[in-house]
Amino acid sequence: MRFLLRKCSKCNRYTLKEKCGKCDVETISVHPAKFSPDDKYMRYRLAERYS
Repeated sequence: MRFLLRKCSKCNRYTLKEKCGKCDVETISVHPAKFSPDDKYMRYRLAERYS
């Protein structure tokens, strides 16, 4: 049951389905990726965020 909430990128509505019921666009997960202290790509994500 975890990580079921999704968001439509077009109309910003939240849903549990793979496609938005209002505008029929693919939805995206609103949950962040799991944190890992051994993340080998953290340097690149931080550089992208602050550049």
